[in-house]
Amino acid sequence: MKINTLRMSTPIEEKVDHKLKVRTGMVTVSDGKSRPVPVQLHLSMEILRLRKEEIVPSEPKPINGKERMVQIRRQRVGGLGLSIKGGAEHKLPILISKIYKDRAAHQTGELFVGDAIIKVNGEYITACPHDDAVNILRNAGDIVVLTVKHYPAATPFLQKQEEKERKENQNPDSNMDDKENSEESLKIANTNSSSSRPSSLYSECELDTNVQTRWVDLITLPLMMAYVTRYIFGTDKLRPNAFEVRGLNGISTGIIHCDDSAVLSQWLKYITDNIIGLTHLQMKLYNRNFSITDRIEYMGWVNEGVVNNNHPWQNYKPKFFALKGADLMLFDTPPLNVMDWSKCIETYKVYQTMFRVVKESENVDERQHCFLVQTSGQESKYLNVETRQELLRIENAWHCSVCKAVMTLGSKTFTVNYNGKTSGLTLDWNTGFSLHEADAKSPAWQYKFSQLRGSSDDGKSKLKLHFQDAETRVIETKELDCTILQSLLFCMHAFLTAKVASVDPTFLSMVP
Repeated sequence: MKINTLRMSTPIEEKVDHKLKVRTGMVTVSDGKSRPVPVQLHLSMEILRLRKEEIVPSEPKPINGKERMVQIRRQRVGGLGLSIKGGAEHKLPILISKIYKDRAAHQTGELFVGDAIIKVNGEYITACPHDDAVNILRNAGDIVVLTVKHYPAATPFLQKQEEKERKENQNPDSNMDDKENSEESLKIANTNSSSSRPSSLYSECELDTNVQTRWVDLITLPLMMAYVTRYIFGTDKLRPNAFEVRGLNGISTGIIHCDDSAVLSQWLKYITDNIIGLTHLQMKLYNRNFSITDRIEYMGWVNEGVVNNNHPWQNYKPKFFALKGADLMLFDTPPLNVMDWSKCIETYKVYQTMFRVVKESENVDERQHCFLVQTSGQESKYLNVETRQELLRIENAWHCSVCKAVMTLGSKTFTVNYNGKTSGLTLDWNTGFSLHEADAKSPAWQYKFSQLRGSSDDGKSKLKLHFQDAETRVIETKELDCTILQSLLFCMHAFLTAKVASVDPTFLSMVP
């Protein structure tokens, strides 16, 4: 059988199996160094498979040919491993009616039900009665050479007889005349065959050299907590019309190449959508074990820029990014169970952390869709995701996490110096800003969040807050000194963001 040349980046085919879509298509795959080879991508809801087409020789079948000589080595158990029917008394050739699996005749691979035995060790047996043929075969020695021709018209009748005998073994009361009926059927077949092809009693035969093909899995990659990247691993360089999928268990698809950019976009969307769907499902399962205030708002892969040889963001390292309760959590490997969530070594409070999407003009290299995460007293983290949609998902989840964290926290007090006195500046979800001097029962001053008109600082410890008096509309400035100024500023930003967001009831339901 001729194998068609594989066509690369074929349109993606969709098959529906039990209401689950399966998508397949041809691409090429490489390790990034060697020449790409053709494979089939097979995408289901939970697994991405890379498959190759393998040629499988079919079982040899006699279809058209001549006399054949087949050598059999008799076995101690099972003998020649075949049964015969027919004989001169029935005006039929000696026909192989059954070949026993894994016995001598079967192991040759060259004998078939429906073969007529012409000679045994060079001696003709075409004129032999059935019993004589049996004795000749039985006494032919350990090495037996059979000369055979195939008789295709007899094959269905022999197979039918075999089925009857099988039923006979299950039903002792079955018709005992099956042998005669079968032989009569063979006579009819012989007559029909002769009338259609009068020149020969036997149809010529040859071994079928056709081959079949099957798809064999090369790589099986579970999509749960997997991620897709178009970048050359660890760099800011995009691969043209190519991508890679990396799994939770460390398996990689290799570099998948698509000749057509439209097909590339389709594959990226389909695979990413499945990963997001599985991630959301896993989040729901995890959240059954957490309180309402400690639930996961987002989890997924990002890439963190790593300083290398004084060239910032030259390399990138995958990190598993999660927003859980009031915490931003960064893992080297995703948490696989509820207990793993307590083992995270990089944890930051979202209400004391600043999140900012990086503008395209501010990108430090060719990586797009970047954002900054900065916590007081630590270097900013420069992070990247693969798509604009994923960046928006993180941004929305971040705002939701901040709002819920601030509402749960309620208030936060910072030690400050005001007018030369040690005081406490409190940010309260309900009342706003208030300043209490040491041991004072009532606040020295208090303003709502809506009264804040601006602020300024020296980047070290000094802070000015500008409030508008509710009655006089006069701007009043309060000067403070705080040793953890950045932490105070970030927390102020979190409270103000949460207050603004709470005005829009739909904001808190924007988690994608």
